Amino acid sequence: MKPETTLRGIDLSFAGVPEYERTKHVHRLHPYLGKFIPQLVEVFLRTYFKTGDSILDPFAGSGTTLVEANILGINSVGIEISDFNCLIANVKIRDYDIEEVEKEIRDILYKTRQFSLWLREKQTSFAHSGFHKYVSDSEYLSEWLAPRSLQEILFYRSQISNCKHQDILKIILSRATRSARLITHYDLARPKKPVYETYWCIKHRRYCEPVQECLKFINRYSWDTIRRLREFAALRTDATMDIIRGDSRQVQLERKFDGIFTSPPYVGLIDYHDQHRYAYELFPFEDNGKKEIGPASKGRGYEAKGQYQKDILAVFKEITSSLKPEAKVFIVVNDRDNLYADIAEACRFKLQKVYHRPVLKRTERDNVRFSESIYYFTVGK
Repeated sequence: MKPETTLRGIDLSFAGVPEYERTKHVHRLHPYLGKFIPQLVEVFLRTYFKTGDSILDPFAGSGTTLVEANILGINSVGIEISDFNCLIANVKIRDYDIEEVEKEIRDILYKTRQFSLWLREKQTSFAHSGFHKYVSDSEYLSEWLAPRSLQEILFYRSQISNCKHQDILKIILSRATRSARLITHYDLARPKKPVYETYWCIKHRRYCEPVQECLKFINRYSWDTIRRLREFAALRTDATMDIIRGDSRQVQLERKFDGIFTSPPYVGLIDYHDQHRYAYELFPFEDNGKKEIGPASKGRGYEAKGQYQKDILAVFKEITSSLKPEAKVFIVVNDRDNLYADIAEACRFKLQKVYHRPVLKRTERDNVRFSESIYYFTVGK
């Protein structure tokens, strides 16, 4: 079957879509390596589903499918094994009183600014301010953050428990911590070690210094978060969005779905928990990294591919019983090892079409170049 490269006349590479569109509204509340762009989800959902349908994403990641489905009036459920990914997705999909959220973000930002001023100046007027220095028991945070950055981060974290919208504040702080790490400006996604000295910056084409403060990022992402939540609030519909924190190989669903739109992990490409190590050091999330399917840490050898295929098959066999007759199944994957033909046969999926898209633009800088297939199956009787 010859792959198609367009749908409804739209080039599936989305080469002409600028980054600000690929990261529109809540889709960039927090960076996430490996997510698909919202335009890809939108064109397939708009073409193959209708308002009132229900779809499932068994590898929900940061919730892209759920957000795009909601805008089109399509109900959705996502399953995700990572606690932190579930946090990102839940913050995206909840309905807020935006004015209340903005006030709380402003308040904690003001307090953090005052604390940062106290750190910098130690003025006598701050002698009875009640501020004090914080101590972290995380070796990772102490190694990857400058002392001032770490103090600002720990202060902000200490204030979150007093707030109503704690999950939003955790996302702001996590995003700021990611940017404040002692790394080069051009390698936020996959840094190998901290950088303590001046370096030649490929991104800025000049010599740069490692980041010494986090406050500027907390400030930037505070306002950015308010703006993005407000933008999505103007677009959202009454369609339901739900995230289930669990393993798709084991989760039992109580409802029937009109279809699936998902992008499973690619074998041997990304360690999804490790990319957010800073967040797991900041907050008491459960680390389910050992339960990931096809992590980079296990490589791409014969044994790893065999286990990956077995795990993916277990997911689709488990969720097939929750699909309506003739449900549509879309799987976005880099299947260079041709593993999905056997998976589809075992699940009695009928291949309808194959779409192909080169991944030309990336929101993260890395050296990985690849293309994706979008398999369109229907569920056999």
